[in-house]
Amino acid sequence: MRRVVISGLGVVAPNGVGTRNFWDSCLNGHSGIGPIRAFDATNHPVKVAGEVANFSPLPWLPESQHKSVKVMGRAAQLGIGAAGLAMADSGIAMDRENPERCGVVMGAGLVPMDLGELAPMLARACQEDGSFDTTRLPSPPGSPPPMFPLWLLKHLPNMIAAHISMAFNCQGPNNTVVTACVAGTQAVGEAFRMIMRDDADIMLAGGSDSRIDPVLMLAYAALGTLSKGNRNPSELSRPFDRLRDGFVLSEGAAVLVLEEYEHAKARGAEIYAEVLGFGSSFDAYSVTKPDPDGRGGARAIEYALQEAQIDHRDVGYINAHGTSTRLNDVMETAAVKRVFGDHSRGVKLSSIKSMIGHSLGAAGAIEAAALALSLRHQVYPPTINLTHPDPSCDLDYVPNTAREDHVQYALSTSFGFGGQNGALVMAAA
Repeated sequence: MRRVVISGLGVVAPNGVGTRNFWDSCLNGHSGIGPIRAFDATNHPVKVAGEVANFSPLPWLPESQHKSVKVMGRAAQLGIGAAGLAMADSGIAMDRENPERCGVVMGAGLVPMDLGELAPMLARACQEDGSFDTTRLPSPPGSPPPMFPLWLLKHLPNMIAAHISMAFNCQGPNNTVVTACVAGTQAVGEAFRMIMRDDADIMLAGGSDSRIDPVLMLAYAALGTLSKGNRNPSELSRPFDRLRDGFVLSEGAAVLVLEEYEHAKARGAEIYAEVLGFGSSFDAYSVTKPDPDGRGGARAIEYALQEAQIDHRDVGYINAHGTSTRLNDVMETAAVKRVFGDHSRGVKLSSIKSMIGHSLGAAGAIEAAALALSLRHQVYPPTINLTHPDPSCDLDYVPNTAREDHVQYALSTSFGFGGQNGALVMAAA
């Protein structure tokens, strides 16, 4: 089997755009969660989110691709920006590579539709009696079209990977993973296996998601998953803390450049970490609740460790899913105890969602990037806002302050709606 390393990182997160800005914020416990600015939330029940402020992908796009931004939805713009950052960080010159050996796998999710864009079309097609006449959709001569001709392309989940592939001429394997909150983790895992089995030499892998939309946020609020707290926005995301009351929805993207080891070594690439294993499982328990005993989550971790051929006692750190919901935090703690047994007391866990919120389809990718940075620098970001520990969550969650320690092997875990579970094993380079 071929070895796979991480040779480039691009992160677009609420607490920092670019790997250095993001990582400095994480290590210093800086939150990117604040009042919603994407829409007027004055009368909306949800007023707080993790937004990426004032973002444009243009600085990291080839100039030839600038026009394509107008047919990109928000998630695609975040994703292609992260890909551009990752490619610049990797130092890869695509004109020296075989494009057929370079591919893309991206995690994605629901793509919200802007009702403001739909309004002109709907108004034109609605008749006086309230019926809907599709023959009235074509525009009269001289009038603007009721709908931008390529409008649909903004709302197809696969367009994130498609735009990245076109921008960087990646003509090899291309896939989109839509497995809820595990999508980013699974995308990295699938790309890792493509290189390992010699389907590609370079893969851009990660996730991108943006659901800061008034209708979608109402849906999450109705589901009862979002925080309703009245405290400072930066204090609302509180993984493993008994005062938590739900997660904070956010947006973002991360792309990891995965590369075959000898290929990276030959061009003198900086290597952040090595990917050793990926595990995936399904709870078959509930569409909205994880198995409280953590059996499905434990299986994903065990499968990843088996593929990596790593003993659980050699793992020193876990970048936890840590959503700031009681169901997830307690389940994740149970899953870790189920796999690690007595060693679970010696494993550090932390959740960067305490600082960036839950970016759903992008979360696993951002956390995989954070794990690679942890192993590269041998320092581990804190779980901020952990001031009132939940007695049911009694492991070492690196509360409030980053910690230095030598760790050779580490994990990133993700658990999602429907019962999806995923885990990645990495090693320090």
